[in-house]
Amino acid sequence: MTSLLIGIALIFSVVFGRLKKVNIGLVAIPCAYLIGVFCLHMSPKQVVTLWPISLFFTILAVSLFFGFAAANGTLEVLANNLLYHFRKFPALLPIAFFLVAALVSALGAGYYAVMVLLVPVVLVICRKMHISMIIGALAVELGCQAGSNFMVALNGVIFRNLITQVGYSSNLAFKGATSIFIAYFITASLIVIALLVYSHIKNDHQDEETQEEMDLEKPKAFSHEQRLNLLLILIFMLALLIPPIWHLIDPHNAQVTFVNSIMDVGFLSLIFTIIAYLLGLGRRGKIMDYVPWNTILMISGMGMLGAIAAKAGTIQLLARSIEGAPHIVIPVAFALIACLMNTFCGSYLGVVAPAMFPVVAAVAHTTGMDPVLLFTCTTVGGLSAGISPFSAGGAMTIGFVKKEERDDMFKKTLYFGVPFSAAIALIVVIVYSLIVNH
Repeated sequence: MTSLLIGIALIFSVVFGRLKKVNIGLVAIPCAYLIGVFCLHMSPKQVVTLWPISLFFTILAVSLFFGFAAANGTLEVLANNLLYHFRKFPALLPIAFFLVAALVSALGAGYYAVMVLLVPVVLVICRKMHISMIIGALAVELGCQAGSNFMVALNGVIFRNLITQVGYSSNLAFKGATSIFIAYFITASLIVIALLVYSHIKNDHQDEETQEEMDLEKPKAFSHEQRLNLLLILIFMLALLIPPIWHLIDPHNAQVTFVNSIMDVGFLSLIFTIIAYLLGLGRRGKIMDYVPWNTILMISGMGMLGAIAAKAGTIQLLARSIEGAPHIVIPVAFALIACLMNTFCGSYLGVVAPAMFPVVAAVAHTTGMDPVLLFTCTTVGGLSAGISPFSAGGAMTIGFVKKEERDDMFKKTLYFGVPFSAAIALIVVIVYSLIVNH
């Protein structure tokens, strides 16, 4: 009965949040309180302790540091310079959109910030060059996700925290985040290439106008402040990446093990935040504007409801319903479920991942399957639906197109973008599963 109520609460949170434009996490918190107090006989203080403080702290700290690059224009100048250098190769523009979005996201801007930065520009370029807007939008959305999945970027940090929260070591969490980054980057690249082939077949005779060099205004050069900010980001990434990679190579080195154990992305982000302030790279008020408070609230609220589900045994119940399937079917099943959920639930990071990762961990424990494989396949499947008009990326894209084009873009994102991306993602999941289980 409690598990049924939790399922209803999850559906209610998503539906109410979407219909009333209320943060889903905000709806999930009172649901967690009511079920925890009246069904599980927890005290209010015990329910409060379910707030994922580690995840909240990490996202806040990382966002503060990377907020400097967004606030002082470093990321915008970088993106404009990269697009400018592709102006002579209009046929490769979708690849350029993808690579620019991936790079800027990997440098810490985060999925939503880069979508806001690039989608309006890309849609204008698509109109001018007679490129299908759905192809341009998909290329940017895929690039944003692929780059943000980088192990020290926002998605990568969240994945690592979610994996450790379900009982795995930080070492395995890093392996999982690395696997997710590589697998999804390959998936996204294949989707973009497939889109180019599809577009070429569909439009054999392109107008000469589409082959002309774009007349883009030469972007500004990096200022001293912006060059310094890029250098600081590079040092930050190296400081976070070298210890875990070195530890994977030499796991028995005591010094490396110690350094790796104390390298916390949240605390390191705050140290670099103070350095950025000392270097005068941004003003305090502006930096706080780039903290994704809505995302933090959504992930934390859903995390509380997920913790209630774990205490009620709902996670184990779901795991038992899947674990009896053949091992080759389980990764594909997780990918399909995550894809379907993200198509309608609004956010993979905020809703689907917090709900699915505990189930994935439970199935991995009971079946003996590689948890890295299952986390990766679930994420590749889930993120493949990121362009859905009911998800954050698709809704944002539709909001940027002209009013008379929105209905057409809605249909293209839902009936073309999602199935096209999901089909290629499932192929990658199957191949990856076969390689791991071989």
